[in-house]
Amino acid sequence: MMKHFRLPIVLAALVVVTQSFAAETTGAGSTFVSPVMAKWIDIYKAKTGNTVSYQAVGSSIGVGLIKKAAVDFGTTDMPLDPKQLEKLGLIQFPIVIGGVVPVVNVDGVKPGQMHFTGEVLAGIYLGRLKAWNDPAIRAINPDLKLPNAPITVVHRVDGSGTTFNWSNYLSKVSPQWKTSVGEGTAVEWPVGLGGKGNDGVASLVSLVPGSIGYLEYAYALQRLDKISFGVVQNSAGHFVVPDAASFQAAASSADWTADRDFHLVLTNAPGEDAYPITATTFVLMPKQPKSPERSAAAIDFIRWSLENGKSQAETLNYVPLPPTLIEQVEMYWQQSFGPATMTASAAGRR
Repeated sequence: MMKHFRLPIVLAALVVVTQSFAAETTGAGSTFVSPVMAKWIDIYKAKTGNTVSYQAVGSSIGVGLIKKAAVDFGTTDMPLDPKQLEKLGLIQFPIVIGGVVPVVNVDGVKPGQMHFTGEVLAGIYLGRLKAWNDPAIRAINPDLKLPNAPITVVHRVDGSGTTFNWSNYLSKVSPQWKTSVGEGTAVEWPVGLGGKGNDGVASLVSLVPGSIGYLEYAYALQRLDKISFGVVQNSAGHFVVPDAASFQAAASSADWTADRDFHLVLTNAPGEDAYPITATTFVLMPKQPKSPERSAAAIDFIRWSLENGKSQAETLNYVPLPPTLIEQVEMYWQQSFGPATMTASAAGRR
């Protein structure tokens, strides 16, 4: 009699997997990754028919939502350390690399013209450098006609991985910043106006003459009619234009290892051509999900993005993960997830 029941049981299992893959996969977190995530989601649906929704609510909220299992995956630009991940029952892996750039609204200054050192950026954000024609700013911008106008600082008001990478960089290059402000997804800002998300900061800088902010590079490129991005001096002493090549130069020195759940921060990386505020977006997922099928669907989307989303990332000046790192990530999935998740993922791709 058992032989008569095997086929229906197998068919029922496949129906469960198919239905779960057809359901909407949910993710939330980093606004840094949102431009390329939106592209991946659109093309993935066109190719597979599977729907993914993503809320660009900031890294801190994204971490909070995945902790509560309120979404299938969270994203953050501030990696969690292995002890935190173990305590929360989460796994973590990189998905894309990009850059955080200073942006200004200063009359007559074009994209890539204004130079910044880490100390000057820290001085501005500490409130010590108050005018655009301050001698410290003029010294590294001798060819610019800088106005005798006040600097309006703009920063994030929400918990942000972009803020983490910005403040982490400033902590590495400015002892005063490190001791008085420090680093994190949210800090006690000495001065400035707060905007929500990269879009909020971009809008404020666009609207306020004489302002400065910091954005993921793709957001800066969307607003070049109103704002200009600056170039930042790297650890080798060179002023480096932000673009995919300089982000790649920073990432090339990275020693990625699954042994530490890919915990790595790329700011102030060594290298002649390395952009100094290069950042990584990480995905967080539960190691033992309540629904292996839903996690499998999320993995399927992420696998597709890593393996097939290179051109979309490059178009937006992100750096896709190299094939060797993608292999490490996929091996990490095999080692981290239970067999139910990986079996469902394999079934969903057939």
